[in-house]
Amino acid sequence: IMNKIYDYSPNFSLPKRPKKRIKFIIIHYTGMKKELDSIKRLQSPRSKVSSHYLIKKNGKILILVPDLYEAWHAGLSNWKNYKYLNKNSIGIEITNPGHQYGYKNFSKKQIFSLKKLLISLIKKFKIEKSYILGHSDVSPDRKKDPGEKFPWAKLAKHGLVWFHDLDPNKTKKFRKVKLSSKFEENIFLKNLYEIGYKKIEGLKFNKNIEYLTKAFQRRFRQELVDGKIDQECLIISKNLVSH
Repeated sequence: IMNKIYDYSPNFSLPKRPKKRIKFIIIHYTGMKKELDSIKRLQSPRSKVSSHYLIKKNGKILILVPDLYEAWHAGLSNWKNYKYLNKNSIGIEITNPGHQYGYKNFSKKQIFSLKKLLISLIKKFKIEKSYILGHSDVSPDRKKDPGEKFPWAKLAKHGLVWFHDLDPNKTKKFRKVKLSSKFEENIFLKNLYEIGYKKIEGLKFNKNIEYLTKAFQRRFRQELVDGKIDQECLIISKNLVSH
């Protein structure tokens, strides 16, 4: 039985949404020094932010907004043809000080509770594995969470999220190996757009490539998040597109 506590937040939209509208699960970290402060923030009418669930350090799950209401967690976000993902998603916050305040590993209890929660939500809403995303996947230019310490590969082994099936020991030798051409860079970007990342356009093109690459690395190549596209990134992107 999941250790759930009801502790509602006023920050959600009416009316209820139909069950079939829920396609995504977006995972966040709280990014605040103290757990209690992050809970207060998610419940303060002034903050105008919330999520459906918060997983505490001790693994307890707070239910802040019932599933069928739209919580305010994703903000300006994109994936495939979807924009402003709040209306199509369930948001899960996990207590962690984040990059700003001494980013930590997620606790075993947190990940244990998350697994159980994901299993029940996937079943309830028939959510595809490839639609379980990090905040940085859907808002790469704004967000870093849940970050490179989040155990995507482990969750993928349990069949809960989408990940590449390459052996990291084999791809490692291509790390930091530069791309041979602009053509290869374009293949990498094309693969990312096919996966679902937002297409880059406009003035800040190079800066946005860096953001996009970092989001990809935080998710699929966590050992080195440097915003530089290398051969390892290209190989991983090709693997993801192929299945």
